[in-house]
Amino acid sequence: MAGPVDRDRAALTRANALPRWLVPALAALPVVVLAGLYSWPLTTLLTRVIRPSSIGDALHLPGLAEVVWFTLWQSVVSTLLTLSIGFVPAYVLARYRFVGRRVLLAIVTVPFMLPTVVVGAAFLAVLPSSWHGTARAVVVAHVFFNVAVVVRLVGAMWAVLPTDLTAAARTLGASPAQVLRHVVLPLLRPSLWAAATVVFLFTFTSFGAVRLLGGPAHPTLEVEIVRRATQLGDVDGAAVLSMLQLLALAGVVWWSARAQRRGTHALGGSSHWRHARSRRESWSVFTVGAAIAIVMSVPLLVMASRSFRLGDRWTLAAWRKLGTAEVRPGVSLGVDPIASLLTSLRFAAVAAVIAALVGGLAALAIAAAGRRGALLDIGLMLPLGTSAVTVGLGLLITFDTAPFDWRGRWWLVPLGHALVAIPFVVRALLPVLRAIPSDQRAVAATLGASPTRAWLAIDVRRVLRPLVAASGLAAAISLGEFGATTILTRAGTETMPIAIARLLGRAGELPRAQGFALATILLVVTAVVIIIVVGAAEQEGLFDARSR
Repeated sequence: MAGPVDRDRAALTRANALPRWLVPALAALPVVVLAGLYSWPLTTLLTRVIRPSSIGDALHLPGLAEVVWFTLWQSVVSTLLTLSIGFVPAYVLARYRFVGRRVLLAIVTVPFMLPTVVVGAAFLAVLPSSWHGTARAVVVAHVFFNVAVVVRLVGAMWAVLPTDLTAAARTLGASPAQVLRHVVLPLLRPSLWAAATVVFLFTFTSFGAVRLLGGPAHPTLEVEIVRRATQLGDVDGAAVLSMLQLLALAGVVWWSARAQRRGTHALGGSSHWRHARSRRESWSVFTVGAAIAIVMSVPLLVMASRSFRLGDRWTLAAWRKLGTAEVRPGVSLGVDPIASLLTSLRFAAVAAVIAALVGGLAALAIAAAGRRGALLDIGLMLPLGTSAVTVGLGLLITFDTAPFDWRGRWWLVPLGHALVAIPFVVRALLPVLRAIPSDQRAVAATLGASPTRAWLAIDVRRVLRPLVAASGLAAAISLGEFGATTILTRAGTETMPIAIARLLGRAGELPRAQGFALATILLVVTAVVIIIVVGAAEQEGLFDARSR
């Protein structure tokens, strides 16, 4: 039987409960956006796929087996190499405390946050010409891009591994290799599975790096989908390939989740950093740190330097001629670099506003609904698990007839960008809202505030500043988005990634130098946005593990 204290607490909870209409009102716009821009296009794709003729024709496409095989094996090789190479920096950054550790962690992480077209341009600049258009170039770029996943995911678990377990094994006579095999690796298995899954998904759906580095001889499924939809006009075939890719990714995620659950162990929550204890350890940490900094920085620096070279001479010609679409009088590049920069900034601003509005309302609704908000939370994460090319293809074939014929409308591109960015906004805001102590609302109620007024004064006010940081993140995602934009863009509305890819694909030294110059601009703009976002996020505690 409930006592007086329990009854009083229950009465206070009911008195402080938000109005029933508030959560549906907050969730209305996010649900409409999710249904209109994701569920409806995905259903439209599915209806294209379930036609027996479409499936049969797509499965008999010439060269499909080679495309599927290349997509699969390069993903497996890229994943294995990324895990192997990322293992050492993950260990050093997880176990050692040293001067410059945070800077080194940022150097490792930044390439993962950069637009894929920038990474592709960087490796076009740094790799020898004999590597261009080869599978080797694609794999190297994938490893560079995804090492941060291993460092972040594996390193986060490695940092909390109890040191007494390894010390006990060493005391019992185990060699370092035996400790690694029988103690460390079994405990790291869940994080290794998680990192391998993420890297495999990114490399399996890779578009920008493959488009720039692989060439026409090495297309992945993602590249083939775009080629069929935009160049061959085979929308049905592209739709079938998109659904097959989505089913394959769902199978990988399901299988990986089962493997992670079987290998999960309970560990302590505190990090076990320490300083190097000997000269040998100090030199090892320094060597690994220097190697990481050099490897991660050199491709980007070489890319920037190549924008100042034409042949064997240094020149500013590429930068001076960025404002014109002509190589020489009467010969056009087919793209205006400055116009593409302005278009990207305009799209990024619109996408950031949409993502902030929808994502902010969704985060408030999910937090206010408690456990009931899980369905909306999962639904908004679905676009994140779908390749951008599939999202773009779904939007293209859905909004192509009246009364929703938006193919020539400029806003379709930022809508696609916003759909990809909304999950990131939600993930950035939810930890902040869930970390608000419940007693703050109780104090507000004691002072006479209604539940709605207390919610506005506490929850909404608390989320405003993190929302600015989340908007910046959405803008950065929009600036570098390449997959969906390739399908949705129209002549005269090319974004920077589209312009970079076209310039780097032109013959001649000047267009390529201009492509490197535009990629450098995109690199700088994105890096500035990321630095501002990370600074604001750390100030607000968005990256604080205690707030999750």
